[in-house]
Amino acid sequence: MSTTSLAKGTVMPSPLPWSGLLALATAAFAAVVTELLPAGLLPRMAPALGVPESRVGFLVTGYAVASFAAAIPVTALVRGLPRRPVLIGTLLAFASSNTVVAVSSSYGVTFAARLSAGVAGGTLWAMLAGYAARMAPGERRGRAIAVVLAGITLALSLGVPAGTALAALVGWRAVFGLLAGVAVLLVVWVRRRVPGFPGEPRAGRAPLRRVAVLPGIPLILSVTLFLLLGHQVMYTYAAPFAAHAGFGRTDVVLLVFGASTVAGIWGTGLLVDRRPRATLLGALALCAVVMLALGRYAEVPAVLLVSVALWGVAFGGTPTLLQTALVDASGPAAADVATSLQTTVYNAGIAGGSLTGGVVLDASGAGALPWAALPLVVLALTAVAVGRRHAFPAVRGPG
Repeated sequence: MSTTSLAKGTVMPSPLPWSGLLALATAAFAAVVTELLPAGLLPRMAPALGVPESRVGFLVTGYAVASFAAAIPVTALVRGLPRRPVLIGTLLAFASSNTVVAVSSSYGVTFAARLSAGVAGGTLWAMLAGYAARMAPGERRGRAIAVVLAGITLALSLGVPAGTALAALVGWRAVFGLLAGVAVLLVVWVRRRVPGFPGEPRAGRAPLRRVAVLPGIPLILSVTLFLLLGHQVMYTYAAPFAAHAGFGRTDVVLLVFGASTVAGIWGTGLLVDRRPRATLLGALALCAVVMLALGRYAEVPAVLLVSVALWGVAFGGTPTLLQTALVDASGPAAADVATSLQTTVYNAGIAGGSLTGGVVLDASGAGALPWAALPLVVLALTAVAVGRRHAFPAVRGPG
């Protein structure tokens, strides 16, 4: 255990390397905004690129598919390289891609740039949790991961809405140019404040298939898949569900959800190193209760908004809890490979949940969406409940 001793013998936990962790959190923030911003700019980008709005939506799809496809093979390819140059390379790829998007008038060129950003995104997500884990003392590893993943929450709740609003004032091209500039500034920040770590030596490098079957890893990946499937069934179709409930302000629903995720990740940061299993069980149980409430009483506006707020609190902290469990099960040395597997499963859950929700919506209407999401969340809850030893122990070890 890494500690700092006071003069009278009192032992205090070592401080977190805040500047470096905030640099990684900002990288996560910029990556999520880069990925999702076109969804908020469909009417503005479509005329400039000479395509229908649906084709602009494919810029988000292309990014996600590239991220899904690249996470495992690219991580395997670069796992022997020093970590900081790889991190800087992903940031420069974001800067280049967003610069091309900012100046291009060709849809084909823009789509290609988005694919390159997706590859960078898949590589980045495979690195962040492991990097945070290696930067922090073992007893504070969970909180370090929470700090970094807070960048995702802030991007969803503030970054994407702010980028959309800014585009109305200065134009969408300027916003992508701003994102490119942020990535360049991040390179400087990372070089100064984020420590360098060696890559994995070839002799001690565990094959990907061996990491995938380490005790606890398959169960953690299964929980990730079930949760994301259930979450995306509802989240992707929040607009038709809100209309079904008689609440026409989808923007308010999404704002409530996004703001509540901030509270969720803050609370998780306080609990993840002390009671990770209980916190995850509580979050998943709360998600299940929310789906029941939305299925039965969503037509009451107060119930709808309170349920969405609780959903945001519950879901906001789950990425941190699952990432921490994954790093604990794999060990920091194999964390990049394990996280690349989780990145792939995460994106598969997003795609599968969106597809499932669309099928349910067409076949049974928006009112059936919570009932489709509920059994998937219950499956995730059940898997955590049985995964006591390797995947989801009651307390975290110091290492």
